[in-house]
Amino acid sequence: MTDRMGPRPRLARLLAWLPAGALLLAVFLWYLSPHLVVEMAGRLWSCI
Repeated sequence: MTDRMGPRPRLARLLAWLPAGALLLAVFLWYLSPHLVVEMAGRLWSCI
């Protein structure tokens, strides 16, 4: 497989997947432990 893409498209793809992965992780954690996600969201909100 030839690598025609430079570092910029690869970096852009990585930066696009990071929020998507974080969202999927948050949904998974909410399913496992809803109170943990609410506590983490409260901590994040207090930092902003």
